[in-house]
Amino acid sequence: MHSQFTAEPSSNDMAERDFTVGDVPGPWSPASGADRAPLMFDVIIAGCGPTGATLAAELRLHDVRVLVLEKETEPVSFVRIVGLHIRSLELMAMRGLLERILEHGRQRPAGGLFAAITKPAPKGLDSAHAYVLGIPQPSIDHLLEEHAIELGAQVRRGCAVADFEQDDEGVTVELANGERLRSRYLVGCDGGRSTVRKLLGVGFPGEPSRSETLMGEMEAGVPQEEIAAKVAEIRETNKRFWLRSFGEGVYQVVVPVAGVSDRAEPATLEDFKQQLRTIAGTDFGVHSPRWLSRFGDATRLAERYRVGRVLLAGDAAHVHPPTGGQGLNLGVQDAFNLGWKLAAQIRGWAPETLLDTYQAERHPVAEDVLDNTRAQMELLSTEPGPQAVRRLLTELMDFDEVNRYLIEKITAIGIRYDFGAGPDLLGRRMRDIDVKQGHLYGLLHRGRGLLLDRTQRLTVGGWSDRVDYLADPTAVLDVPCVLLRPDGHVAWIGDDQQDLDDHLSRWFGKPAN
Repeated sequence: MHSQFTAEPSSNDMAERDFTVGDVPGPWSPASGADRAPLMFDVIIAGCGPTGATLAAELRLHDVRVLVLEKETEPVSFVRIVGLHIRSLELMAMRGLLERILEHGRQRPAGGLFAAITKPAPKGLDSAHAYVLGIPQPSIDHLLEEHAIELGAQVRRGCAVADFEQDDEGVTVELANGERLRSRYLVGCDGGRSTVRKLLGVGFPGEPSRSETLMGEMEAGVPQEEIAAKVAEIRETNKRFWLRSFGEGVYQVVVPVAGVSDRAEPATLEDFKQQLRTIAGTDFGVHSPRWLSRFGDATRLAERYRVGRVLLAGDAAHVHPPTGGQGLNLGVQDAFNLGWKLAAQIRGWAPETLLDTYQAERHPVAEDVLDNTRAQMELLSTEPGPQAVRRLLTELMDFDEVNRYLIEKITAIGIRYDFGAGPDLLGRRMRDIDVKQGHLYGLLHRGRGLLLDRTQRLTVGGWSDRVDYLADPTAVLDVPCVLLRPDGHVAWIGDDQQDLDDHLSRWFGKPAN
């Protein structure tokens, strides 16, 4: 007879462990064969932004020895507001992070996300977290890095990857200061200009930037009412223009620029003043900038997410305009998809093709994001043709089905991975339903698989070191049993033990006994 919820603790004995224990040794020269230096880490991650920090935390849930290298000596300081969409909020809830994150953000409805077309969020979105969380980027960066460190990840700042070479046993990473480190795998989470991707020789096809946007935070010297009236007038046709008040005379300023400048040149206050005068006829007396930046609308996707023991995630794998606020979310979701699979590979129980499913699942998702941002950028154009299409789509979004489809696309809750034929729920993420133990996501904090069994007849057997079990005949499900992967996607639906065992083997390898 099964208990209601069973879970075995993870072992600290790792399947491929032969690295040196203790502090990281000093510089050394790699050798080949028997003279090759021992492995220091299981995974080295280049980049400690949201994607890198999330991946580090996911790996640490499985006792993987992780080093995160960040080229910047200090965390980002400018207070840009970013949005966490529904799927990212669900993933944070799965790891017990959501309550901590909510304290630092502001919730707003999940409407008006597609090309800034002002429509309310459709009713009854299939999530317990059907909102957008606006949060300062320094806050989310700090919270995710702090979480990774709490779980045991090492983070070294001021360390830039200069080169690497891989062999059949691992990757030797050379830092800009000449130091050499060695790990089983290297993951490039180092942004759109990724050094790892360039050194790996992976193609990054797409479209270069055709226009730019200036974004910054500064004070203004005219009354708020005057600014609000002018902004409302301009945004009738130019949705890329914005001055948002933070109070006390401070504004976030977003202003489009025709053409592309030298990206190596930092944005200046005079750039903002000049472009504000061009578009609004006034510079609003802006002064005392807190931070200034510029970004382009380049749209590119890496041809491959993995070459041997080196992988790419986040902006290193895909870049696109920020329309719809999908960039940070896409990278974090990459990390949740990759983390448990890479950990399984390192711990020795991964099925042969498991790590390949990272690209198979996430590459098409990125393709879709690039396409919808391309579409949104066209709809933001002030040209007559795109404006006509925008008016038509605005009418179509009055139909609930259209509005719902676009919101589910932007917030990533409409994703369905191809796991083969089966019910519509197969391959989709499972919402946070109520169970006897409280909430379903509360059972996923450790990053393991989960069998939710309404029949109380099945077992996870020899996979209990990787998959937890919950017998709950009262769970609100339209199916008898579901097997969840650590990222919350439904890997199997049914009530037959043999069929379940086949799918446990497919996703979680051979049983331990």
